[in-house]
Parts: sequence; structure tokens; C-alpha cells
Amino acid sequence: MKKMSIVVPCYNEEAALPVYYGEMFRVMEEMSGISFELIFVDDGSSDKTLKILKEMHESDGRCKYLSFSRNFGKEAALYAGLKSAGGDYVATMDVDLQDPPGLLPEMYRILEEESYDSVATKRSDRAGEPKIRSFLSESFYKVINRISKTEIVSGARDYRLMRRNMVDAVLKMSEYNRFSKGIFEWVGFRTKWLEFRNVGRCAGETKWSVGKLFSYSIEGITGFSVAPLSLASVIGVMFCLFSFVMIFVIILRTLVWGDPVSGWPSLVCIIFMVSGIQLFCTGIVGEYLSKTYLETKRRPIFILKDSSERDKGETYGEQKEV
Repeated sequence: MKKMSIVVPCYNEEAALPVYYGEMFRVMEEMSGISFELIFVDDGSSDKTLKILKEMHESDGRCKYLSFSRNFGKEAALYAGLKSAGGDYVATMDVDLQDPPGLLPEMYRILEEESYDSVATKRSDRAGEPKIRSFLSESFYKVINRISKTEIVSGARDYRLMRRNMVDAVLKMSEYNRFSKGIFEWVGFRTKWLEFRNVGRCAGETKWSVGKLFSYSIEGITGFSVAPLSLASVIGVMFCLFSFVMIFVIILRTLVWGDPVSGWPSLVCIIFMVSGIQLFCTGIVGEYLSKTYLETKRRPIFILKDSSERDKGETYGEQKEV
């Protein structure tokens, strides 16, 4: 019998967990010819998420849980879940039902009957989402696809079903600064995309503010493109050439019209502008340097505080030497 592992990151999802399990239970009953394991990753929740997960594990052995010592972020939760998954097929999905479990039978059928290594999902619309958030998301995909060799599909979700060989490839990328959407695409393998209409959360509130999404987008850009570093170099060269031209113009103007001290307010504005450009370029370099610094520290990606199979699990998500 084929085995399917479902990796579900959770952070303060006490309201959504019972609703999700009810929907997932229906899907598991429908796919009765497959052995399931649900791997819930408690990402340092401060509510009753862990308590509910323990109750679910006691009532249904297919429900397993990993609990972090603190909040390490969704990317760390996905990595921990994938490391713990033992299925022939592994799916990653959110607990808020914005990733419909009802798509799993079709996703499994595609992998069984067609020559694909994974089935990924994307939203066909952004109904119900704030316009500013939709605009920023669409802008991010346009920017990263212009500056990165790794194409990331607009509207892509973390909801996908993968064969074991693809999961193993993803796990080999044990970097500390993770951007799963990019990692899934970078490892290659044939992927089929399924579209579905956007649905709202079944319960609770989103944990992704605009600020967090912006930080996440920076993670993706710096992780899969060095174009910003090239941009800083190009801007430096442009301003250097511009300064030489302006020096020539000032000398010529002084020789012809005299009055070399006029225009100091505009000069101050130019100094401020150039200083701002310099700081901007330094900030780009600093962003890449900070990522390098974190990688060289070799800190674990996650630390487990508790799990349903403590003896079998890995306490530390260590970065491996390559």
C-alpha cells in the first residue's frame, strides 16, 4: 500500500485545527487505498495548538506532531516536516483550508497516471484579498522573475504533492535562509500546475502582515538572484560618470560666466541624493553579507521541544557540510 505524508505547519491555529482535521478526515476516507500520516509542525505556538495536536494524536495515530522550542518560522516548519515524512508521496499544505484538501485525490491521480514528479497549485484569482496586498504580491513575482534564473509561478502556493525523489532533493538543500517556492523550482523535476479559486481562512487570522511578506520577498530575491549586487555596481559607475561630466560643466561655466559659488542649495541636494544612493547600495551589499554571516554560523534550522515520536525524530535540524 502506498503511503502519503502530509506536512502541515501550525502557528497559533487552535481554531483552525479541528476544522482542518474534519475536512482532511473526509479526504482520507475517500482515498481509502492509501496509508496516511499527518505531520503537524507546531512552530512555537503560544495558544492551545500543541494541546489540541496531542489530543488528535491520541485519538488518531495517523496524526503526528513536532513542536519547536520557539517560533522558527514557516520555512523551518516545512523543512522539519519534510525530514520527518516517510511517505512515498509527500504533500505540504496550510492548516487554514486556503489549500483545499479536496484537491489531493486529483493530485495523486496525476502522479500515478502521468509522468510528473510533483503537482503544485496556484490561485487563479485573489478574491477577498486587500488590493494593496495583491498589488505587492504581483509586483514581487514580476521583479523576481526578471532578475532570477529560477522562474517562480505567480500566485504559487506552498501546497503541492511530490514524489519521494523530489523530496530527497529538496532536503539536500539544507541552507539556513530558506525560500521554499524558489527551492521547489530550483531542484527541477517535472511539475504540473493546478489552478483553484482563492478561498478565505476557515478560522483564525492570518499571521502574514505586509511587513512579514516584504521581509519574505527580500529573502526570496537575495536567495535566488545576485542582480541587486550588479545593480549597485551599475549605479556606482553611472554616478561616477555623471560626476565627471558635471565637473567639466562647472569648470566650463566658471571660465565663461564666473561666479563659482552660486547654486550651493542645489549642490547640497545633490550631495544628499548621492549619499542616499551610496547608503542604498551599501544596504544591498549588507543584506547579502548578513545572509552569508548566518549561513557560516551553521546554526540548526529548528530545535524540537517535543514530538509524538521523540525517540525516532531529530531534535536539531542541523545544516550539513557539503
